[in-house]
Amino acid sequence: MGVPPQPMMPPARSGSALKIVLIIVAIFVGLGIVGLGAMGFIGWKVSRAVHVNSSTGELTLHTAEGTLSANTKEKFTAEDLGVDIYPGAAPAEGGMRMTVPTGSMITGIFVTSDSQAQVVQFYKGKLDAESSVMETGEGAIITAKHGENESIVITVSPNSSKAEGKTQIAIVHTISTKST
Repeated sequence: MGVPPQPMMPPARSGSALKIVLIIVAIFVGLGIVGLGAMGFIGWKVSRAVHVNSSTGELTLHTAEGTLSANTKEKFTAEDLGVDIYPGAAPAEGGMRMTVPTGSMITGIFVTSDSQAQVVQFYKGKLDAESSVMETGEGAIITAKHGENESIVITVSPNSSKAEGKTQIAIVHTISTKST
């Protein structure tokens, strides 16, 4: 008997599957390099826009639209805030000042041992009759407008955990340079 004929093997490919896999890997590596470059550029731009003064604790962010600064040590005045500061209230962390082409916003945070009711009563007497007061057991919000482009929002939080059980007062004063 003779040897049966062997089926012919297809000609060996020259690694076309390997070439496809290598091309795909090269694309992903290239995209990764481009992505890292973009992230580095964005990081560089942010580092140029953000300035932190280690001695004062002030953080300043400069953008094309304006400047935002936050400083845990900055003291705000009644003129800055558009209303008197509650008598005996101590400044607390969290204040900021923001200036953009359309206006400004200043936020001052204060704490006092007095009750929410005492603080709300004080500010009701300081703001005009058209101011609005919304009060609950969880806090109070007092809003007032001074003219067309200026407003004040006062938030009173009793027994704030951030303020070691004291009443926290947040005053936000905004001034718009645009007519509404």
